Order: sequence, then C-alpha cells, then structure tokens
Amino acid sequence: MADLPLARLRLQKPAFFSTGMDCFGPFQVKIGRRCEKRWGIIFKCLTTRCVHLDVLNSIDTDSFLMALRRFIARRGTPYELLSDQGTNFHGGERELRETFSTLSSELQKLLAKQKINFRFNPPGAPHFGGAWEREIRSVKQALYTTIGSQSVSEEVLKTVLIEIEGILNSKPLGYVSSNIADLDPVTPNFLLMGRPDSSLPQVVYPVNELMGRRRWRQSQVLTEQFWSSFVKYYLPSLQARQKWHKEPQNLREGMVVMLVDPQLPRALWLIGRIVRTFPSPDGHVRAVEVKVKDRLYTRPVARLIPLPDIEHQDSDTNKS
Repeated sequence: MADLPLARLRLQKPAFFSTGMDCFGPFQVKIGRRCEKRWGIIFKCLTTRCVHLDVLNSIDTDSFLMALRRFIARRGTPYELLSDQGTNFHGGERELRETFSTLSSELQKLLAKQKINFRFNPPGAPHFGGAWEREIRSVKQALYTTIGSQSVSEEVLKTVLIEIEGILNSKPLGYVSSNIADLDPVTPNFLLMGRPDSSLPQVVYPVNELMGRRRWRQSQVLTEQFWSSFVKYYLPSLQARQKWHKEPQNLREGMVVMLVDPQLPRALWLIGRIVRTFPSPDGHVRAVEVKVKDRLYTRPVARLIPLPDIEHQDSDTNKS
C-alpha cells in the first residue's frame, strides 16, 4: 500500500486547500406546476474531510463556474481541485485558463498566487476519487431518508442539502472517548470553523492561555489541540497497511495489454500497446496511455490486463 498523497497531508493549512469535487443527481424540483431537474455538486477537503454542498441548475460549464465562484466566496480559493473527466470540469478549467492568458502581464503576476491547479483522474477510474465518491453515497442516503422520491421545491432542496452538509461535517474523525474529562473528538467542523482568518498568521500559544481571559488566544489553543488530536488519532488510521503488502511490477512502455470494459463481453475487449506511462511521485505507475490501432486511450492500471508479447517471442524463436 502506497503512502498517503500530499493532498491528504496539508497539515496546518486552511480547510479546502486541496479539494476533490464531483456532481451527483439529478433531483426533481417543483416550480409552479411543472417539474425541473437539479443537480448537486460536492466539494470535499481531502485533509480535514470537510464537505461543501451546492445546487446546480444544469451540469454545463457555466453552472459549474458559478458554483465554483460561490464556493470560493464562502470557503476561500483552493490550491488544487481534483475531479474526474467531466466535460463541465474540463470546460471550466479551459475557460479560466484562456481568460487568464488574455490578461496583461502585470495582472498575471498579481493573480498568479490565486491560480487553481486542476488535476483530472484518468477515465474509467472512479476509485481515484474514492474520498468524495463515498461522501456522495452518504449525501444520497440522507436525501432519500429525508425527502424520498417526492418532488420538492428548490428552496427545500437547498435547505436539506445544507443541513446534510452540517451533519457530515459533525461526524467524528477518529476515536471517541467515553471519559468526559478527555478532549472532544475531532470533527471537520472544528477544523473548519476553528481556523483563524486567512489574512492573519496562525499563532501557537501555550496551553495555559486556555484558562486566560483573551478569547482570541483561547480559540488558538483549541485549534492547536484539535490539530494535535487530528495528527495523533485520525491520521495514523489512514495509513494502516491492510492490503497490498507486496510491491507489484510497474507496467512499461511497449507492453501489450487488454483494456477491461465491464459494458462489453470479454471477447470484445480491446488490445493495444502502452505508449506512455504516468508515474506517481512515489515511482509507481497508476495510469498509462494505450494505443489501439490509431486511437489513444488513457486508462488506470486497474483496468488493464498485461498480455505476453507474442510477436516479440516469435522473433526470438526465429533468431535461435
């Protein structure tokens, strides 16, 4: 099992510094006598596990960009956004990149620090975004329990989603002690609401300031205690080596592979040759580019089956 990626270890950083996002739905809402579709969008902090939910009128680029502006206005500008290969996400990234390129050089220098790094998972790899995919399941369960299959007004849908956001952000992230004298369990809400304003530097005060009269220092001591509990109790549980104890062999360029497609019979799966690999920072290859005839496919290694190179074996036999 590999080490945790950097996006999961942004310690002492504001919430939503590294954020995963995805859309879910649709849901039926009543507007007058007619029904229309609405979608939900989730932004999840990969370090503190905080969740931000919003409603989309459609799943096009414009709706995504407006939801992103609302998210930034309430939560701050993230350093990086991770998502799947959604066309609305690709369109939003392209729109922002093209708009930034049209600015003057002076404005580009001033706004360079606020640029967002978009990182897209390979196609057909939902497990790359398991951190927020699992949260979508929790959101849907809460929605079905609350409103079921009935059509509600858009205002009710927004209210229910925000209440679900508060419930998810109140879940404990680790061990909950039965001793009343112990510290409160770490929850995403503590790390989200307990952080100082982003324009002020974070200060670490001694523990004895907790009993003082300065409320600002008390809040800073509590925030530091929550971060300490986060590192001590929750973070080690993420790195438990429960499987993948043996290091597998990396796929290499030139290898022949079969592309797994659950929607087709196994006899119709495509066969191609790897032309490019995408190594992770730890050196393991988790995504590759496969050439099948004249087309290129980017796929995760979990969706590939290595095959013996028959042509290479035949050439070796003829030479001998």
